[in-house]
Amino acid sequence: MYYIEGQSHDPAFNLAMEEHLYRTVDGGHPGYFLLWQNEPSIIVGRFQNTAQEVNRAFVEERGIRVVRRISGGGAVYHDLGNLNYTFIVPNDEGSPFDFARHAMPVVRALEKLGVKAEFNSRNDLAIDGRKFSGSASTWTNGGSSTTEPSSSTRTFPFSDRLSPWTRRSSPPRGSGP
Repeated sequence: MYYIEGQSHDPAFNLAMEEHLYRTVDGGHPGYFLLWQNEPSIIVGRFQNTAQEVNRAFVEERGIRVVRRISGGGAVYHDLGNLNYTFIVPNDEGSPFDFARHAMPVVRALEKLGVKAEFNSRNDLAIDGRKFSGSASTWTNGGSSTTEPSSSTRTFPFSDRLSPWTRRSSPPRGSGP
């Protein structure tokens, strides 16, 4: 597996690079593991309606970019306090992505640091039952799979003002603790 540590904080570039790598992996390829961060941005899932999910005036006023990813799932907030990682692997068996297989190395790494994390039935990583990282994926029968969990390394910076940036009254799935 090739390791790529992203040098750009541009969310459009990072997601375009991820999609390019996803589209070029085929059977027999060792795959990629990416670590990356984005400047303040809202990353929306493939099938989301941004007009319903994002308060346009709020994000424009604050210079928060809105970028769509190739996988499904809910809207998530990224900034330099998030560490994102992606596994892009061949899908030779034509079966759905195995989230646990790729989440457990993170759980084990945290355990070595003295943090007791767990992988739960919703494909999230949690500490003391509280989600700190979510997952999303996309896959093709003969192609490849990717997951891009977003792990918050600090409290969501607008936690007291979530409803202004999103049209929901509660935080979107995957937005941090």
